[in-house]
Amino acid sequence: MAEMRMNWHRRHKEALSAGDRAADTLRNGMGSWPFVGIFVGSMGLWAAVNTFLLASRAWDPYPYILLNLFLSMLAGLQGAILLIAAKRQDAIASAMAQHDYETDVRAAAQIEMLMNINAEQLKLLQELRGLRGNPPGASGEFGLP
Repeated sequence: MAEMRMNWHRRHKEALSAGDRAADTLRNGMGSWPFVGIFVGSMGLWAAVNTFLLASRAWDPYPYILLNLFLSMLAGLQGAILLIAAKRQDAIASAMAQHDYETDVRAAAQIEMLMNINAEQLKLLQELRGLRGNPPGASGEFGLP
């Protein structure tokens, strides 16, 4: 298989710490419909088990105080994970902007070089037209008799 070129994005991904990769993975998981479905289903199951199946000996009866504690802890962790992931996205956006700027600077230098070449070619064409004039004994556009 052909060797893959190393670009700035690949170098950036390889330089990530385990915590950065974990934050990205958790952010991608928590921001998905399967997570929402599993979350809602598990809360419904918790309520059903504690309300109907274990009515006389439920470990977390109706106001579901233990469930509220777990939800509060989950919200606190989610907030921290999302902030870490947002910070990483800012770093990626900054790296992309820097890369775009460097590309634009190189492109501007190349365009300037091409414009200088074009100007030189125009000067040479003007000189050739001046030399072509009508030399003695020549006729026609190409100086043929």
